[in-house]
Amino acid sequence: MRLKLLSTVAALATFVAGAAVSEELRLSHQWSNQDVRNKVAQIVADEVAAADVDLDIKIFGSQSLFKAREQYTPLSRGQLDMTILPLSYAGGQQPAYNLTLMPGLVKNHDHAARLNNSDFMKALQEIMAQDDVMVLVHGYLAGGFAGTKGCITKPEDVAGLQTRAAGKAFEQMLAGAGASIASMSSSEIYNAMQTGVLDAANTSSSSFVSYRIYEQVKCYTPAGDVALWFMYQPMLMNKSTFEALNEEQQAALLDAAAKAQAFYLEEAKKEDAASAEVFREAGVEIATMSQADFDAWRALAQKTSYAKFVEDTPDGQKLLDMALAVE
Repeated sequence: MRLKLLSTVAALATFVAGAAVSEELRLSHQWSNQDVRNKVAQIVADEVAAADVDLDIKIFGSQSLFKAREQYTPLSRGQLDMTILPLSYAGGQQPAYNLTLMPGLVKNHDHAARLNNSDFMKALQEIMAQDDVMVLVHGYLAGGFAGTKGCITKPEDVAGLQTRAAGKAFEQMLAGAGASIASMSSSEIYNAMQTGVLDAANTSSSSFVSYRIYEQVKCYTPAGDVALWFMYQPMLMNKSTFEALNEEQQAALLDAAAKAQAFYLEEAKKEDAASAEVFREAGVEIATMSQADFDAWRALAQKTSYAKFVEDTPDGQKLLDMALAVE
């Protein structure tokens, strides 16, 4: 009996010792469970769990752990392990990040994928490394324009309109086109249009749908072959935390990230097409931005948004040139 008891205790001790080496990583984001960014996080968590390398990823969505714009600093300090966020949120800490929400810098999703593998992105990652941050999953999401009075495809179309833009760089460009700027969150667009305060808006494809903007506008210009609005929204990880993992755990994370990145790209393309269909079914006119329209916007951005970025950012011109060199 005593021998059996000792064997049981030994087995329990072995189990506890094994469980003790399991690592748990905390991943924070601002999105709902149905959002594509949460799905990306879930793919990584599920794939790592399936690899059985004593590594668990616990996801804290809907700003339940940190507020949307307050995640980068704790990540860089090791108080948070992983996050998915628009990198431009950290533009206050690293002005170079503002280049990841710049009008006309990204033409379409395939162009975004090429940027992710460029010297431009390597330069951004070197800046992240200074903050003890690294990229696990690259991803861009696109957006478009919607107007209550008519279609918006070229700069002349916003002249005189009260317009909401997504990001300071877009505000600078639209102001340069003669628009009056109304700053507000995406969640406020619907009411502002309904009350006549707002004539036009620029935001992401997903926000246009989730906030039912199709109920208030006459025309929608979705992201298509070319689009102005692209926002880099990667999955980031604390670099020291990653480096402290064993080789099997690191490999499992990187393999999971590769699968998640492929999913992210395909789903981002689907979101644009799906948003256009929702607006079309609601009876809203669908407009298309041509290459000539895109070129006109970029020429305007070079005089406004790009010039301001270069003025405010150390090595800004070098980074901008690196991004523009990617075709």
